Amino acid sequence: MSSNKRTYRIIFHNHGNVYELYARKVSQGQLYAFVEVNDIIFGERSALLVDPSEERLKSEFAGVKRTYIPLQAVVRIDEVEKEGINKITPGDGSKIMPFPMPLTPPGSKDPG
Repeated sequence: MSSNKRTYRIIFHNHGNVYELYARKVSQGQLYAFVEVNDIIFGERSALLVDPSEERLKSEFAGVKRTYIPLQAVVRIDEVEKEGINKITPGDGSKIMPFPMPLTPPGSKDPG
């Protein structure tokens, strides 16, 4: 796999749902505590079967050049061999909460 053809699967929580996106570029980005995702990959529209979840994601991310996902919302990021289907699945309703993250950057003075 060449370096310019890397594919990443990003799984994260958003409004009680679990999103699974495939993208070409993922980085820490310039915003503190956010993951920057560029070049989201969507399947071909020529297919006879249409996945409503992927269509919803296509419309939600239409015209988006890059998106920033809060670090505490990210479940995992994997480098994969090939892209899959982007999807939204309902959250499981469990009582598991993400680990709290400090809001101040390392090395800065704590306001409290």
